[in-house]
Amino acid sequence: MFAPIPRVPWQLEELPFFDESHRELAQRIRTWSTGNERLLGHPMQGTDERAFALELLASLGKGGFLRYAVPHPRADGTMALDVRGLCVLREALAYDSFLADSFFVMQGLGTAPVWRHPDAALRDPLLDACREGRRIAALALTEPDAGSDLAQVATTARLEGDRYVLNGQKAWITNGGLADQYVVVARTGEAAGAKGLSAFLVPADAPGLSFSEPVELVAHHPIAHLTFENCTVPREALVGAAGTGFKAAMAAFDVFRPSVGAAALGAARRALAETVQRVKQRRMFGQFMSELGAVQAKVADMAADVDAAAMVVYRAAWIADVRGGRFTKEAAVAKLVATEYAQRVIDTAVQLFGALGVARGSKVEELYRDIRPTRIYEGASEVQRLVIARNVLA
Repeated sequence: MFAPIPRVPWQLEELPFFDESHRELAQRIRTWSTGNERLLGHPMQGTDERAFALELLASLGKGGFLRYAVPHPRADGTMALDVRGLCVLREALAYDSFLADSFFVMQGLGTAPVWRHPDAALRDPLLDACREGRRIAALALTEPDAGSDLAQVATTARLEGDRYVLNGQKAWITNGGLADQYVVVARTGEAAGAKGLSAFLVPADAPGLSFSEPVELVAHHPIAHLTFENCTVPREALVGAAGTGFKAAMAAFDVFRPSVGAAALGAARRALAETVQRVKQRRMFGQFMSELGAVQAKVADMAADVDAAAMVVYRAAWIADVRGGRFTKEAAVAKLVATEYAQRVIDTAVQLFGALGVARGSKVEELYRDIRPTRIYEGASEVQRLVIARNVLA
């Protein structure tokens, strides 16, 4: 066995994109994390994962953090979304626990299409429950043959009288089997391709909805497949207008893609902190590793990658909050650069840790498994490059 390296607490780097509210938020989540280390660990084998998720979310809700994922409406009906605040929280949570970060952000992704719904009677009670951590949300987009190319969604929703009937499969759904409700994108056929997709709010106990056993990934992450077999929901379950499901999903991704980069940034910061501790303590060739030029060069590259990732993440978040309007290219750059650089930083950490870096139970081994999926979900790196290129060339 090996002695764990003492945890270096997360702290927010000083960047020109923040105002005082973000610095205060960073201090609050740092204090919360220090007092909730048990919730930042993974559930023990045999633990009821849904109960664990609700306990975590209730604590985050009580601390006022979930309102950054599930924003409150303003007086004019628009949602008071603070993308910089969302990114600060995801960076802080992922620094300690990708699982905690996943439960946190899915409250937002799993309700995002509902934010724009004009029917407050449908919207407000649901958002309040998710904002307070009383319900678990999920977003069901991906299918066995439709991942990054959502225009290929094949799940159908057919209007029959006053009800919609859903048929099809969704794959790799975060919180699958744990969530209380799912925002499901299905084909209603108003037009070909993406313009024929609509979003529906489907409760977990809807007749005809079933779940696979949990799917085990390289990282600890609650995920399952969903099957809709003549699954019926009331006509009012349609979120927004028919044919706008793809647009709602893409708008949500624009908001949340920089925050994927923020989560990756948090993991990279943790890997750098763990590495600095390690190389200062371990001796090699008669001196500490931190005194070796080759090690110093690697640490320098890690630090430069972390700084570069932070700049593109918070630039995109600042543009969203301050300039407004579409920021698709900047969001794609943030996700691409931060996740790719974080993978590189964590790989270097594993290399410098040696055998300990690939030993189950070490933090950098955990980070190595956690970081890999970030380059795939919410648009793989290859898709982000296409988005960026099309915007530059337009």
